[in-house]
Order: sequence, then structure tokens, then C-alpha cells
Amino acid sequence: MSAALELSPAALDLQDWIAPALPHQGVYLDAATAGLPTAPVLEAVIGHLRLEAAIGAAAAAAAQAGRLQAAYAAAARLLGAEADEIAFLESGNRALQSVIGAVPLVAGDRVLVTRAEWGGTLAMLSKLRGVSVEVLPTRGDGTLDLAAARAMLDGRVRLVVATWCPATNGLINPAAGIGGLALEAGAFFILDACQAVGQLPVDVRALGCHALVASGRKWLRGPRGTAILYASRRFLERTAPRMPDQFGASWDGGSWTPRADARRFEMGEASVAGRLGLGAAIDGALAIGPERLRARISSLAGLLREGLRGVPGLRVHDAGPELSGIVTFTLDDRPAAVAQDALRQAGVSLAARSAIYAPFDMAARGLTEVLRAAPHACNDEADIAAAVAAVERVATRR
Repeated sequence: MSAALELSPAALDLQDWIAPALPHQGVYLDAATAGLPTAPVLEAVIGHLRLEAAIGAAAAAAAQAGRLQAAYAAAARLLGAEADEIAFLESGNRALQSVIGAVPLVAGDRVLVTRAEWGGTLAMLSKLRGVSVEVLPTRGDGTLDLAAARAMLDGRVRLVVATWCPATNGLINPAAGIGGLALEAGAFFILDACQAVGQLPVDVRALGCHALVASGRKWLRGPRGTAILYASRRFLERTAPRMPDQFGASWDGGSWTPRADARRFEMGEASVAGRLGLGAAIDGALAIGPERLRARISSLAGLLREGLRGVPGLRVHDAGPELSGIVTFTLDDRPAAVAQDALRQAGVSLAARSAIYAPFDMAARGLTEVLRAAPHACNDEADIAAAVAAVERVATRR
């Protein structure tokens, strides 16, 4: 795969932040599951593991403390936040559990979610006792109907949780508009940006979210087992971790007090190598530029949708006024897992996702599964043409 981003001669070193660290056989269109890491990311992880092997984990962590602090600062720049509002966790799931669990909910409170909410989040919310979880109304294309949603607000709305970019649909929800609704209700607003950060520009102040969660392994192309958690100062002032350890809280001889910053949600034990790799991935996103990434990914996804719509027996399922880099489709009379395997054999890597990833949205659209393709900046137009040709061969093969 070759990168087709327009780079000036003075910026040719950006190629290091675009090209995968290792050659990939075939066409890789699965950034929504895990982006292919770049050479700087790979070297950050492996280099630190080598250092741990040479001098021990504790000494290695101390030696790289400055680089790790720089990673927190870089994440803050990427999100438009302050460094003390950033924590690194082990996954988007873990980060969502941390901030949802920190919200002081009581029996009778209402929690509002989007129709496209991720299944894992819904599972978490189902464990809240005495709390009503309600789905915000949507338009025909699946995007949030802000006017109708406003009518649902009352003094019992305590928390709004929204998925910015669903895992099984190319739509982009109006995150800033949802933030405005939460503000009107005086509610906490937690934004799941696991499929957004790395492909969309992000400004947490403009979004109005109290907390935001982003996976490291997806569009940021960082290591698996990493995530960014943004917890605003106003969120930190009004909440506390449900179960901190000795790193996230201090002991005064009589009680435990949470740390003042967002790292109260971290644990004392973590992969320093993974966090340094995440920092390198964030550096890459900043070096390329969020606006440039957005434009390139959107262009490739648009080409892919256009090409797929011409394939007999195929239906593209993305809808909405603004679409992300996620492209979802189904093949008539061909189970998604079977098609995924056939495409893998044809040299195209993409995902098959079941309704559990977005149960409310999939049910509303009459779907039980979809194929999901997600190009990134390391792809080019030739990749898209090859993928469409492979899909057509698989679709017409009986």
C-alpha cells in the first residue's frame, strides 16, 4: 500500500507517520478494528521492552518518565484539553467503565443514550440499579433528532452517553449538539469517541463533554491495550473513581483521597511500552494534522461507497448527512463471516460485525450483521479499486 496524501518536499518525513511499519500483503481496510501501526509506534514499543529487559521495568519507567509526560501533553493537544485532564487506560471499555462508574447516580435518575450506542456501553448501563436508560429519538437516517430529544429533558436526566461514530454504521452523530442538550439538562455528558479520534478533528471544549474516551488501536494506529481518557476539570470536581488503587488515591492515615488530576482513573500497574507507543501514535496524528486525516479518510471512504453501490447483490447501509470513514454493507444470501473469509482469501482485510455491537440501531434498520470496511491514510485509490473488484468477484461467485 502506498500513501497518497499530498506532502510538500519539506514534509516528506511525514511518510514515516503514514506508511505501515511492515509491508502488508493485500489491501487492509480494517482501521475501525485496529489500524496498522507505523514504524515510530513499533519502535517506541519494542525499544522500551528492550530497555526493560536490559535494566528492569522500574528503572526503564523512570528513565522514560519525560517521554511519558510528553505523551500526555500530546494527547491534550490532540483533544484541545489540558494535560491534567488526560489519563491513559488499557482499553476504551475500561475507560468507559471508569467514568460511567464515577457519576453519582441515584434511584430515579434518567440516563439518555443514542440509538447507535455500542453494545458494551449498554451492558454497563444495564447494571445501574434504579436508573432508567432511555434512547434518544432519531431521524429517518438514524442521526439524532435534536429537537425531539430536547422534549425528553427534565430535572431527572442525570447522564447523557453518546457514541460519536457507531461501529456498525458510517454516520457521524452531532456530538456538539448532544453536548448542548446535556448542558440544558444540567447532566453529565460522556462521549464515546473510540471510532472518532484519529479520523475526525476533536475539540473537547466545543463538544461540551465532561469526559471522552478514545481507543489507541483504531484510527490512531497505536498499540492494542491502550486508550485515552479525557476527564474535564469540572467532571473531576464533581465525581470520584469507584475503585481507585494506591496510584489513583492517597492515604492520610485515616482516609483515601483521589488524585486531583485525571490520572486518578489509572492503576499503578500498566504497560509503559504500550503508553509510549500510544504517545508515538498521537505524535503521528498531530504531525499529519487532524483536518488532513479527515479529508483523506473521507475521500477514500466515499470512493469505496461509490464503487460498492455498483456491485450486484450488495447493499450499502451507511446513512446520514455526514459520514465517517466506516463503510458498512451486506451481500445478498451471503453471511457476513463467510464473505469476510472469502475476501480475506482474495487479499482484502475487513471486519464482520454482529448486532451486539449496536443492538438498538441494527434492530431499527432490520439488520443482524454487516461487513465493515475502514480505509485509512495509508491506503490509496488503487487499494479501493482492488477492494471493490474483489468484493464483486465474491458477490457474483456462486
